[in-house]
Amino acid sequence: MSRVQLALRVADLEGSIAFYSELFATEPAKRRPGYANFAITEPPLKLVLIEGEAGEDTRLDHLGVEVGSTEQVTAAAARLKDAGLATREENDTSCCYAVQDKVWVTGPGKEPWEVYVVKADAETLGSRDAAPEACCGTAAC
Repeated sequence: MSRVQLALRVADLEGSIAFYSELFATEPAKRRPGYANFAITEPPLKLVLIEGEAGEDTRLDHLGVEVGSTEQVTAAAARLKDAGLATREENDTSCCYAVQDKVWVTGPGKEPWEVYVVKADAETLGSRDAAPEACCGTAAC
């Protein structure tokens, strides 16, 4: 199954979890320090919440399409390259408390998009926990 991912950087993680739990009538599928994600069935959506700086407004961190296999990531990478888009591939990378294969592309408004598959759980937010934006966000693109 494929689904769109929306990753938001939020100042109030607990308040955001409470709000989105009510909005989508479901609890987070995964909660870790500074992080939560919702695997919403209807509409098919992966909502990711990443703790940001206190007092800042919520902002878009990145967008994505979660797919079911590494082969689908590879096919997306080939299709995007064939379309003339600049891509960056990552394999077996630790990001958002998961081991993933992914390909990044940047939209015309500089919005970062990833096509990715989750291969396993990981114990850390990313390979560079001191700078989570290096894993999940604009610095990744």
